[in-house]
Amino acid sequence: MVTVLYEKDADNSKIADRKVAILGYGSQGHAHALNLKESGVDVRVGLRDGSASVAKAAEAGLSVMSIAKAAAEADVIVMLLPDTEQADIYDAHVAPYLNSGDALLFAHGFNVRFDLITAPAQVDVAMVAPKGPGHLVRRTYLEGGGVPCLIAVNQDASGNARDLALAYADAIGGTRAGVIETTFAEECETDLFGEQVVLCGGLTSLVTAAFETLCEAGYQPEVAYFECLHELKLIVDLMYEEGIGGMRYSISDTAEYGDLSRGDRIINADTRAEMKKILAEIQSGAFATEWMNESRGGRANFLAMEADGQTHLIEQVGAKLRSMMPWIAEGRQSVQAVSGGQS
Repeated sequence: MVTVLYEKDADNSKIADRKVAILGYGSQGHAHALNLKESGVDVRVGLRDGSASVAKAAEAGLSVMSIAKAAAEADVIVMLLPDTEQADIYDAHVAPYLNSGDALLFAHGFNVRFDLITAPAQVDVAMVAPKGPGHLVRRTYLEGGGVPCLIAVNQDASGNARDLALAYADAIGGTRAGVIETTFAEECETDLFGEQVVLCGGLTSLVTAAFETLCEAGYQPEVAYFECLHELKLIVDLMYEEGIGGMRYSISDTAEYGDLSRGDRIINADTRAEMKKILAEIQSGAFATEWMNESRGGRANFLAMEADGQTHLIEQVGAKLRSMMPWIAEGRQSVQAVSGGQS
């Protein structure tokens, strides 16, 4: 059984006298910075010149400065920039200011797992990865709760890297929900796999293919949208709250029989084989190399695929139907208010 760590297991003194620099003020960055500040941690935010987030962070009462100054001033530097930008920014603005005893923290293992960033031997390298988006990390903290976190240590120069990671997780609210220890490789590989096979790639492809199948069969696109996309939230919420078994208990017998008798015709042996191929691409570093090359080469393929998705009929129909349901927009606006509007 995995050991789950809570507030009683964290030693706040491990971060109380540290100077923390949060690099980036996006979804995770804004949540970490604000939660740390309100937990009494000495925190500053490092941002690139001209960043639109400078005013937002300053308005939130945070100390804002250049990335280089933040890295030079702090002894705990937290990399919360986009994966594809971290290595270049690290080389130019962070590495020159690292000293013995400093700590380099991440919220995702990508750059360490695939050797894009290698810290000096005298620097601690650890990870604190909330298992939820930044707006949820912030909102639950304000409500007195937290989002579960994963922690990992890649390099323990000081002998205190694990304790520092746990104290940091505590300061952003993670120990209120529970913290699990992992490795950079396990977090990174499972995270990428989940995104590609289920949470994003698999789910959007399944929904779109089902929508297209109904439309091609002559059904109204609006009805197809409701059945294949809109009602998905109900099922996901049930699974989130009660697991797969609880979801099946809550739906009709007809729906449950269709689930049990037809699901493996969709997710079949061919699908499982493709999942294994995708996992192998992640483990070998092939996906990381492909994505970094795509990003550094101008993202032409990425932008073309993104544009194709945005012009699909399911998006046109969805926009029309969502405009008829103002409560959806109200919910989105409340999330943006908590998160500072960051994506």
